[in-house]
Order: sequence, then structure tokens, then C-alpha cells
Amino acid sequence: MHDPHPFTRWTTELEAKARARTRTGDPDRSRGATLPPALIRSIQRFQVGESGDGANLISKADAAGDPTYAAAVRLFVAEEQNHARLLARLLNAAGHQPISRHWTDAAFVHLRRAFGLRLELMVLSVAEVIAVPYYSALRDGAPDQLTTRTAALIVADEQRHIPFHTQRLRAAFAPTPLRPLIRAAWWLILYVAIAVVLYDHGPALRQLRITRTEFARSAQTHFAPISATALPPRRGRRHPVAAPSDDADLRYRSDPDRRACR
Repeated sequence: MHDPHPFTRWTTELEAKARARTRTGDPDRSRGATLPPALIRSIQRFQVGESGDGANLISKADAAGDPTYAAAVRLFVAEEQNHARLLARLLNAAGHQPISRHWTDAAFVHLRRAFGLRLELMVLSVAEVIAVPYYSALRDGAPDQLTTRTAALIVADEQRHIPFHTQRLRAAFAPTPLRPLIRAAWWLILYVAIAVVLYDHGPALRQLRITRTEFARSAQTHFAPISATALPPRRGRRHPVAAPSDDADLRYRSDPDRRACR
């Protein structure tokens, strides 16, 4: 029987991805990884950002009273934790260790935990938007196969996470008349996040042959349809959210990222 619940498809998709990861295993690291210092530092900072336990988000999802959505959130958190594990494994293959904390992660965690589920998802969505061009650049500009494969696995997950969060936010913000103000605040969060990445990861972006302008433009291009979908300007003009099996995933195609990274 068809399940009409809007998040059943996400639990199905995320469970299928988890089974696929178990079948295929991790990328081969027998040849190690060759990473320059700028990339080591950058990956360490992204790794610590992926390494949270997700307890706060899970608690908020449980409190929302939707068991199907809460189950999907748990699967999402498991994928994020797998990203942290893959990045730690990559760092180890390059002869380095993850770091335990970084100020950017602390600020990000404080902001997203400050209020309710909607703000947390808004901040998480911005983080996912930032991750897409970053991991795409790492995938396309990495000096070894292990880094390339690890980044490719992560960016594929991040592209799927964004419409998952967007679908929830669209429903959550539908009744509010304050959508223009919320949209402006959301864009402000994005601009701050872009500025932090450009400041903190500039040397790594240069190593990957992507300019600051290209990175900022890519992040903004990725974010625009998310904002329009979750917070449509007026009734009757909502953009469709791509199904998880749709390769477009809200226009998150690989080709723009590849062009930006060249």
C-alpha cells in the first residue's frame, strides 16, 4: 500500500544508501593520501564540523511529534557521522589526525542550537550549501584517488540532504506571514558562512584552483533555489522539491561545480 507520508520516501532512500555503503565498503586507502598542509588543515576543520552526535537535532525532531520524520533525521545524522569517519580515515592515510575542536564549529553549533528546529535546519542547510562546492572542488582538484573518492561520496550525500531539509522547512514556514524577513535573515547567515570559509579556507581553495569569487558565486547559486522553495515569495509560486531519486536534486548538478573548480 502506498504510504502518503511525505518523509517515507526519505527514510526509504536513506536506508537504501546505508545498505549500499555496507555492500561497497570504504575507498581503498592502501596507497595512502598525498595532501599539502593547507588541505590538511582545511579537511581537519570540516571533519570536526561533521563529527557531532546530532543529539540536539534528534531531540527537536522527536519533539515535533512526527515519528517518520524523526526516523529520517536519525538516518541523516548517521550519514553525517559517516562523513566524519571517512574524513578521519583520509587524514590518517595522509599521516595526520583529526582535531578535537575549532572556533568555526563552536560558533556554528551555538547558532543552530540557540532556538528551535526551524532555525537549526536553516543553519544546517547553509552548511550543506557550503559543503557542496567545497567537496566538489576537493573531488575535482585532489592530488590522489583516495581524496577524490572520499570527497565524491560526501558531496553526493550533501546534495541529497539539502532537499530533505528544504521540504521540512517549506512545510514549517508555510503559515507564517514573515517569510520575507526570514528569507533575508537566511541569506545573511549564508553570507556570513561564505565569509568565514573564504577567510579560514582560502589557502586550501587556492590549492584546489578555485578562486574566492568562484566559491562565493557557486554557494549563492546553489542557495537561491533552496530559499525560493522553502520560503516562496507569495502563495501559488512554490518551486517543486526534487525527489531523492532525481539526479537534479534542486539543480545541484555536478557540472557547475566542475566548471567552478577549474
